[in-house]
Amino acid sequence: MDFQIRDAITANMTNNSAEDIRGVVEDAIKRGEEHLLPGLGVFFEKLWNSSGEQEKSQMTNELAKVFQAG
Repeated sequence: MDFQIRDAITANMTNNSAEDIRGVVEDAIKRGEEHLLPGLGVFFEKLWNSSGEQEKSQMTNELAKVFQAG
C-alpha cells in the first residue's frame, strides 16, 4: 500500500467524531467498490497498531469466526 494513501486518509480522518468515522466505514461497505478497500485497510492498520495483545487476540478470534466455512 502506498504511503500517500495512508497519509491522505490520516489527514482526512484526523479529529473526526466516532459518528463521522462510522459513516465513512458504512458508506464504503455499502458502496462495495474495490477501490475503497485500501482505505478500510488503513483504518484496520491504525486500529491494530494502537491495540494491545489482548485486543489483537480478540480481533483475530473474531476474524477467524467470520471467515470460517460454513
